[in-house]
Amino acid sequence: MARRLSQTPTEWAAKAKILERDGLPKVDPLMGGRPWPAVQAYFLRRYGLSTVEPMAPDGVENLDAF
Repeated sequence: MARRLSQTPTEWAAKAKILERDGLPKVDPLMGGRPWPAVQAYFLRRYGLSTVEPMAPDGVENLDAF
């Protein structure tokens, strides 16, 4: 992720914490990373290049609910 955004891993780790407060997708606990399309959508919105809002995961699946 850092290389795609022209950052070193150390720079990106520090900046990502700040950007998460502004809506940057958090690291998915199951996959261990941020989904790139959601990150890309975040930056498009941040710079006024898109009006589409990505959906965030809404919680843990409860397969016994049905």
